[in-house]
Amino acid sequence: MRCVIQRVSEAYVTVDGQETGRIEKGLCALIGVEKGDTEKDAVYMAGKIAKLRIFEDENEKMNLSVSQVGGKVLAVSQFTLLGDARGQNRPGFTQAELPEPANELYERCCRELRNMNVPVENGIFRTHMMVHLINDGPVTILLDSKKNF
Repeated sequence: MRCVIQRVSEAYVTVDGQETGRIEKGLCALIGVEKGDTEKDAVYMAGKIAKLRIFEDENEKMNLSVSQVGGKVLAVSQFTLLGDARGQNRPGFTQAELPEPANELYERCCRELRNMNVPVENGIFRTHMMVHLINDGPVTILLDSKKNF
């Protein structure tokens, strides 16, 4: 499972002009599910998202998690995170999980975050979404449940 985390001052997602999720201070999490991922990957990713210390403390050090600052997560499924353009200019997506199992693991990750008392807003799986955000910092972190990077 791969995830791009962006620390945001605000973010929202729309589908067909209708807003489906909005947060203020928190994290925008773009989540991609890879073939072979399991519930273990979803649980791991939720834990990393919830505990990632990228918010500043009173000493201006990135030392606080999203829940410690009263933030929320905007979770957006994004299979293109599994795109491979190493051998060509048009990325291949053969490593992305099929839609139904991918959605199950994406939803599991979101449930795990909620179980850790992290409020989560969502996009809509398998739709064309417009994600709007203000990256605070900017701070952007790449996560991979297989720890490839």
